[in-house]
This record gives sequence, structure tokens and C-alpha cells, in this order.
Amino acid sequence: MTDGSFISYVSATDFAATLGRLRGAVTGRALTIFAEVDHAAGAAEVGLVLRPTTVVVFGNARGGTPLMQAAQSMGLDLPLKMLVWEDAAGKVWVGYRDIAWLAKLHGVDAPAVPRLAEALAAIATEAAR
Repeated sequence: MTDGSFISYVSATDFAATLGRLRGAVTGRALTIFAEVDHAAGAAEVGLVLRPTTVVVFGNARGGTPLMQAAQSMGLDLPLKMLVWEDAAGKVWVGYRDIAWLAKLHGVDAPAVPRLAEALAAIATEAAR
């Protein structure tokens, strides 16, 4: 993506280890994992093949509510989520939407945005190490 809305990190390890570290990075920050979407499993259920691709949906009300108080439309992009996927070359990636980009999209100017941006970067970095 060339508009700056998507941030991604290449992982130093395989898909399973990266996904496990992402889970640990999220829960280690007292955030709740609300859901995981295993797109590869979904593809397999309908007879299609997709390389490992999983979305982890997470957050907490303390972080997300102020953003939605500023603009309820933020509820469309919250809770937060990160994608872990394996590309055609076998590299594993961790990616997410830039929270500053999302805030701008929704017209939100909240003091929590820079802190959330730092937290997301730390989570992705920890998952990809």
C-alpha cells in the first residue's frame, strides 16, 4: 500500500512462532484478544488454498472509547487488528493499519493517538523479532 495507511514488519521466524508472539505481545499489555480470523482455514473449507493468513482482533475499552467519543465512526475500525501472513517467497509479515491514518480518516484529534501508535509499533516489533 502506497498511501501510508499500512505498516508492516518482516518477521525473523515462521508463521506459527510469529502468531504466537503476537498473541503474547497483545495479552502481555493487558489487552484482550476478541477474535482471530484464520483466512487460510476458511479458504480450505471451500476447497481453496491460501498461504497462512490470520487476523488478530484486540483492544480494550480504555483505549478505544476515547477515540469513539471523539468520532463514533471510529467504531468501524475498532477494535484494533493485526494481520500475520506468509508471502509467496515464504517470508512472514506482521501488518496493521496506522492508527494516526485512521484517526485522520475519521477526523479524530485525540491525545491517545500517538500513544496507541507507539504501542502498536511495539507489539508488531515484538511479534516479528
